[in-house]
Amino acid sequence: MNPMPDIHISEVGPRDGLQSVKATMPTADKCRWISALAAAGLREIEVGSFVPAALLPQMADVAEVVRHAITLPGLTVMALVPNRRGAQAALAAGVHKLTLPVSASEAHSLANVRKTREQMVAELRDVIALRNEQAPGVPVEVGLSTAFGCTLQGAVAEDDVIRLALACVQAGVDEVGLSDTTGMANPAQVKRLFTRLRAELGERAGAAHMHNTRGLGLANCLAAFDVGVRSFDSSLGGLGGCPYAPGASGNVVTEDLVFMFEAMGVRTGVDLAALMAARAPLKAGLPGEPVYGMTPEAGLPKGWVQTPQPACRAIGL
Repeated sequence: MNPMPDIHISEVGPRDGLQSVKATMPTADKCRWISALAAAGLREIEVGSFVPAALLPQMADVAEVVRHAITLPGLTVMALVPNRRGAQAALAAGVHKLTLPVSASEAHSLANVRKTREQMVAELRDVIALRNEQAPGVPVEVGLSTAFGCTLQGAVAEDDVIRLALACVQAGVDEVGLSDTTGMANPAQVKRLFTRLRAELGERAGAAHMHNTRGLGLANCLAAFDVGVRSFDSSLGGLGGCPYAPGASGNVVTEDLVFMFEAMGVRTGVDLAALMAARAPLKAGLPGEPVYGMTPEAGLPKGWVQTPQPACRAIGL
């Protein structure tokens, strides 16, 4: 048997990316895009968010998208939910994993979900209770937004981040990661904060979700990898940002992240050629929307041969 991948990459473009653009991708195009991502070997995809359509019309068809995604073999289908009502709808649609937006910055929390940090932890407890009652096998994760700084508040104290991460674990979540929502992180800060998170949470310390706002996205992913992080969020074509964080721009480009790790000899479980081919349905569904990525633009190095990919089984399934 082939070995398992060395790292886990969670594709967040169909949620984080699409909610950040003005256009709405047609449902059929979303489904084709998600199928292409899964065919490339991505084993976890955040396919949408269960929020009121009046707030994010790009996500109005999320239940239909979930129903398609759960038919793809071996794929963990994840959705963002802001509260118990969203979690109820997501579980009814059949998602495999829930993620909740909890902000380390109080200002961002009020702008993003109209709740304080403490109110979001209480909401989290309600979601955990619902999960335990209706779908005990469904993991719940939190990616702490603005963990490295906030465009509304400014600096975010690292002690506040760790306290909030511990409060989320005490509420019952399975995993807590750190998100550089506003692209303010630097590698030294990433190493320091993830080292603290892993020391405090152990196996419940989760993914690195980095943005490339100032060109440090890959460097910050590598810094997290160097201190033991093995789960990373990224977005095909670098789509993404945050509608409620002024100045926030795109996520780490999945294609560049896969190339970096594969060039290092770190197995991702993702076929890079198939991954770059998945840009075609993305562009077809969002004509005229800019997509990014240094690797797709430059092409693969002369003589590049990707190491055969390991058996792709979703982590957590």
